[in-house]
Amino acid sequence: MAEKKGFDKFLMVTAPLLDGVEIHEYLGPVVARDVRAVNIVRDFFTGFRDIFGGRSASYQEVIDDMYREVLGELRQRAETMGATAVIALRLDFESIGSKGKSLLMATAQGTAVRV
Repeated sequence: MAEKKGFDKFLMVTAPLLDGVEIHEYLGPVVARDVRAVNIVRDFFTGFRDIFGGRSASYQEVIDDMYREVLGELRQRAETMGATAVIALRLDFESIGSKGKSLLMATAQGTAVRV
C-alpha cells in the first residue's frame, strides 16, 4: 500500500475514490454473502418487542456477527485477487422468508483495487 501516506492495513471504504491516494489498478467487483437461519425462540421473543417496542439485543448480536463475517470474507476475496483496498463498498441486509421460516442475508460488495 501507499506507505508514504501511512497506510499499514487493508482499506475498505464506501467512497468511490480514495482522496490523495493513487489507484494503480481496478481489479473488478468483489462480493461476499452470509445467509443465516433465524431461531424460532428468537422470533417468538422478538414478536413481543414488536408489540411493546424496544430493541432486540438477540437480533442485534446476529446482525453484528454477520457484519463482521461478510466484511472479513470480502477482504479475503479481494486479497486473493491481489487487491490492497476495496472502494465503493456497499453493505445490505435482507430478510428472506417463506412457509414460516426466516433467513437473514447480508451482502457486501465493492470494487477491488490495488493502491
